[in-house]
Amino acid sequence: MTRKTYMDVEDLEVYKKLCRLHIEVCDLTRTWPQEEKYELGSQVRRSSNSSPAQLAEKNDDRHIRNKIEGVNRSRGEAAETIHHLFMAQLKGYLTEEDYLAFKDRFRECIRMLNGLEKTLEQKIPERKRRWQVKEESAVYGPDDDGHPRGWPD
Repeated sequence: MTRKTYMDVEDLEVYKKLCRLHIEVCDLTRTWPQEEKYELGSQVRRSSNSSPAQLAEKNDDRHIRNKIEGVNRSRGEAAETIHHLFMAQLKGYLTEEDYLAFKDRFRECIRMLNGLEKTLEQKIPERKRRWQVKEESAVYGPDDDGHPRGWPD
């Protein structure tokens, strides 16, 4: 048996998690009112599928920057899915508890995508990296008041 020297998209844990989430979102939307079939239901199904699809599309690309773009798009689609699920919760199509459970799982995937992006950036020469944060977190002040600083991870 020949040992693989590359990683298939199916080898990525975040890809597998996003695919499972998409299947669960599809199952969830089947319980929504008929008038949402082509509205909110369609939007949440498309964005939840697009998140892993973006990873798949760019996985075999030879250029690291393009792979990173796929990660960025995947992260955006996951965030969009959270929004659609929030709207569904506001409309009463799912409970707050179910919404928060989905949100937590999508946020976990977003954190994993952040890590994947950082790993890919390490493959680019340091002088050409887009993200060269050098300042210490202390520049922004203490976090002891319990309020998050900036965008959450």
